[in-house]
Amino acid sequence: MQTTTQQTLPLRLGITPWHMSGAMDANALCTQAELAEQCGYHSFWLPESHFAGPSSVPEPILLLAAVAARTITIKLGTTSYLLPIRNALQAAEQVAVLDQLSGGRLILGLGRGFEKNMLSAFHVDPKEKRELLNRNLEVMKAAWAGGVVGSEAIGAVMSPLPVQKPHPPIWMAAFGPKALAQAGKMGTPYLASPMESLQQLKENYAIYNAALEQSNQPRPSEIALMRTIFISDDKALCEHITRGLVYSASTLKFGNTAMEAAWIVGDAEHVASKIQQYREQLGMNYLIVARPRIKGLSPQCAEHSMRALAEVVSRL
Repeated sequence: MQTTTQQTLPLRLGITPWHMSGAMDANALCTQAELAEQCGYHSFWLPESHFAGPSSVPEPILLLAAVAARTITIKLGTTSYLLPIRNALQAAEQVAVLDQLSGGRLILGLGRGFEKNMLSAFHVDPKEKRELLNRNLEVMKAAWAGGVVGSEAIGAVMSPLPVQKPHPPIWMAAFGPKALAQAGKMGTPYLASPMESLQQLKENYAIYNAALEQSNQPRPSEIALMRTIFISDDKALCEHITRGLVYSASTLKFGNTAMEAAWIVGDAEHVASKIQQYREQLGMNYLIVARPRIKGLSPQCAEHSMRALAEVVSRL
């Protein structure tokens, strides 16, 4: 699966916020992004989630607009901007505005959504979500290209257009064979789930690569993974984190499928060896780090881990 080009690409490092509050504290969010930029992280990512209580992130584009004002070089990404629940033209405008505000730093990671309560609330038939994503993205691309939208007689043209041409990079979060095949047919980089085993990821990439070949799509240069990572020399703390992740994995479901345990927890040497394993066996060249969602983990511990990880990756 690896190519010479992919093997020689340096490992780029992205991160999601390590401290999120239901209060949506803009200063706290932006401070984390500023620190990630200072530590050498390539990108700062936000997920999207609805009706999940304090952990909900219903408008990642809006939150990243705040981050854009407080950062300079770090890329701003969405791990799962949900197109099936949105008006295509309004979404195209929001994306273009954020790309303008950030000076062309947006990476648009798309998702379909899987939670039944969310899809039901937005009146989306789960059987239609993949087609809705395709249809909405086609409308958005036409709008970003400066084409006429809506009635030809009226001749409406979207403004502003994105800084990046023809549009911001589009990635695709995917879980399950149908979603993987869709990502491959579209030729977008595939953003792997943070809760699948290495063996499952190998199988996923086989499906994705087959879809790329069948659709005559060039293979994207980015081989991206999301992983939950925590670094500490404190063995007791690492054991506590691991127990919490085991419990979360046993209760969390993605659609109707129980998610597998997949995380990297330990000291710097252990984490470095695991990262190298993903690089050697999958060709990974883009790692997006998710925080352990464990009660009682202090923001200070999480911050120490993210600083340590930046140092580990800089030596790989």
